[in-house]
Amino acid sequence: MPIVILPSSAIIYYSAELKKANCSSFEELQLWFQNELPYLFYESYLRCTLREAQVVTFMYGTFTYMFDECVDIVDKETGVMEKNGEPRLIVAFGHSDPQKKPRDDYRLKGWLGPTEKVKGKNYDKGHFIANSIGGAIDGLEVNVFFQKRGINRGWNNMGEYRKMEKFCMDNLGSLCFNRPIYTGNTAHPKYIEFGIFKSPVELWVKVFEND
Repeated sequence: MPIVILPSSAIIYYSAELKKANCSSFEELQLWFQNELPYLFYESYLRCTLREAQVVTFMYGTFTYMFDECVDIVDKETGVMEKNGEPRLIVAFGHSDPQKKPRDDYRLKGWLGPTEKVKGKNYDKGHFIANSIGGAIDGLEVNVFFQKRGINRGWNNMGEYRKMEKFCMDNLGSLCFNRPIYTGNTAHPKYIEFGIFKSPVELWVKVFEND
């Protein structure tokens, strides 16, 4: 399986940050995860984008969503407005806890219209946080994106994405995150970084190409 290499501006050295945090228990790890990790996500997002960000943060269930609602792209250096942009998710993070209600597929089907017509046959409408670990769509369209069909359905990357979701489902309370990484001004992520903190010193992170 080929290794996906992120742009240097997008890289977060989680192992080094964990070492600095020096967490000795799961409780300490959870506090670091909730209080410090969001700043790393935010700083990385600003490094990767040329546009100004208007960030809102909210919780849904056991997950926190950081979202850039900016639609007017302004060049950071010149201050000149270039064109309209697309609101987009910065990161979703929290601990796994399955939704108590069924998947709201009716909402997913209606999002932006038929998938193949809007994006092509190589994509599905995927969830950043799956319903099986606590994500939803209804009223939370920020949790939806166009995901490569092979990754979403487990055909590509040896089914690694699905394996990670299953781990979170089988191990309730798992601290995890899904971070889209963009190389342009649209809401379509070039990469998806999925991470699971198994313990204060054990981290499972994979990057998936989504373009």
